[in-house]
Amino acid sequence: MRILIVEARYHSHVADRLMDGATAALEQGLAEFIRTSMPGVLELPGAIALAARGPKPFDAYVALGCVLGADTAAETLYRETCRGLMQLSTLGIAIGNGVILAGEERTALSLADESDVGGDAARAALALAGLRERLPVL
Repeated sequence: MRILIVEARYHSHVADRLMDGATAALEQGLAEFIRTSMPGVLELPGAIALAARGPKPFDAYVALGCVLGADTAAETLYRETCRGLMQLSTLGIAIGNGVILAGEERTALSLADESDVGGDAARAALALAGLRERLPVL
């Protein structure tokens, strides 16, 4: 199974932890994966859409990123990123969403480490790709 991890590097400390969880889960799932980076979370849906429409689409995608802040701008940035990822997923693109919203970096690091958001996103991508493989026989 080929997976593309697309990470937003804007909050690099958090991105590194999300990536650690995602790569560990994909390695455990015996998946082949490639990483690529985008500047921020708003670029994640576009990057995945480009890759999915490319000559060699992946079996699934993992979106990783962090939005920090407790204001309307942060909430809007997070919501629009998630909306873009969800729109792609309803088109049949298998995406594990590992984008988090936190008021401060300490909370974001806790979500990345203790809650393993990156790992959960990778496991979701694997589950969706596995479902697609089984659908003709279900």
